[in-house]
Amino acid sequence: MSESSPRPRSGAASDGVERGDVLSMRGITKRFPGVQALRDGRLELRRGEVHALLGENGAGKSTLIKILAGAQPPDDGEIRLDGVVRRFASPMEAKDAGIAVIYQEFNLIPALRVFENIFLGRDRAALGWLRTGDERRAARELMGRLGVSIDVDRRCDSLRVAEQQLVEIAKALAARARIIVMDEPTASLSEREVQTLFQIIRELRGQGVSIVYVSHRLDEVYAICDRATVMRDGAHILTRPIGELPREQLITAMVGRPLDAEFPPRDGAASDVLLDVRGLERRGVVGPVSLRLRRGEILALTGLVGAGRTEFVRLLFGADRATGGELHLAGRRIFPNDPRAAIRAGVCLLTEDRKQQGLLLGRSVQENFALPSVASWSAGGWLDLRREPAAFRRRREELRIAVSGAGQSAGLLSGGNQQKLVLAKWVERDAQVFVFDEPTRGVDVGARLEIYQLMRSLTRAGKGVLMVSSELPEVLGMSDRILVMRGGRIVGEIDDVGRARQEDLLALAVGGVESR
Repeated sequence: MSESSPRPRSGAASDGVERGDVLSMRGITKRFPGVQALRDGRLELRRGEVHALLGENGAGKSTLIKILAGAQPPDDGEIRLDGVVRRFASPMEAKDAGIAVIYQEFNLIPALRVFENIFLGRDRAALGWLRTGDERRAARELMGRLGVSIDVDRRCDSLRVAEQQLVEIAKALAARARIIVMDEPTASLSEREVQTLFQIIRELRGQGVSIVYVSHRLDEVYAICDRATVMRDGAHILTRPIGELPREQLITAMVGRPLDAEFPPRDGAASDVLLDVRGLERRGVVGPVSLRLRRGEILALTGLVGAGRTEFVRLLFGADRATGGELHLAGRRIFPNDPRAAIRAGVCLLTEDRKQQGLLLGRSVQENFALPSVASWSAGGWLDLRREPAAFRRRREELRIAVSGAGQSAGLLSGGNQQKLVLAKWVERDAQVFVFDEPTRGVDVGARLEIYQLMRSLTRAGKGVLMVSSELPEVLGMSDRILVMRGGRIVGEIDDVGRARQEDLLALAVGGVESR
């Protein structure tokens, strides 16, 4: 385990909750056309425990959760709740049995108020025809139980992501859920919001609620979970108390092979300034921001959610129009007034939301790859049909993109392969500056290392990488220099990354200190 990793939990409960298996899933199988999604799915969940469900993308975790939630029927296997065999024909049956799933994409109606979302779909007759006032009071009581203060009359589209997540938890408690599945619950949260969520999880555990915690962030698993179940290739690999699982052993169980390191070594090959940003701003939103990115360098840009990082890189890419400042690339001033101009100048952006902004999920992987390069493969208005498939084959092999064929839909790829596909199209364009906005969000530990290695291969080729990340271990493990943003401006710079600590970055991010 790295020095920055939290101390593993012992697996022994200290909250006084009586233990016993509330859920047992054994021998669960599920086949889809051409795919064996589950061949031996297993999960044993005790009352009042936080249980990590881990594995690479495609390991079968999502399918197992959907079967538990009644969204899909198993082909075989047994589910027991409190020792009684159950089979859920619908999500409503699973909810009635006390099972709630909080997915990454929340199931809230934005135009409805908080209390309306909490009680939406409840059988009012069974509740004695609750009046609106009763629902408001009940919603406030639930928020009090969670230890938070959210106005239950606010519309959900006015809430921050962390607040929407709390509404989802309140919904689960309103339905008297005793098992809550949280799927990547911290993907869009700041460090402070993560700690708030952890405190709520601890309180729920003390109340006897069982939590299934699905995450690729191992530091969080060690910080909050009691036990861990690892799946690989649709099968159960192990279930152990988290305190008995060294980090290296856990990673090996997930990927099926030992990894030499979680992060590739630094090259120390940074040279002359490649990108010079001078006072770039969008008045009232972000900036002015000035920075220099060198060739062969990974420059990390971090800070709390809302610090202005994504807004800044959108200005770099021309997705938003700047109101001031200058950009110089390789000594030449550029004017990225729109994404096309940025791409022509040699700047590319791998967006935080690759599904909505980086890919056309309904189109083939080859079509997605080709989009930025079609013009360069054309002459006299005619497209050279031989160059596109040849280029795709070359980049597919080079970046080890796992696809069934060039015609496969991009929406069917795992998160790691989607990210590599986005990278492939920019490598083909021979971009000079690669901006990665949250490059490994929702990506498993094995694919993360591959993406990190690809980023290092770009710097060895003399490119510049600007990496926006909220994950402090990633920032410390991958960057050559670190810039910290707060309130739309850069408030700190760390050159000696090898000596930096997570506490140093947090102090800058929350305003404890400023430095340059």
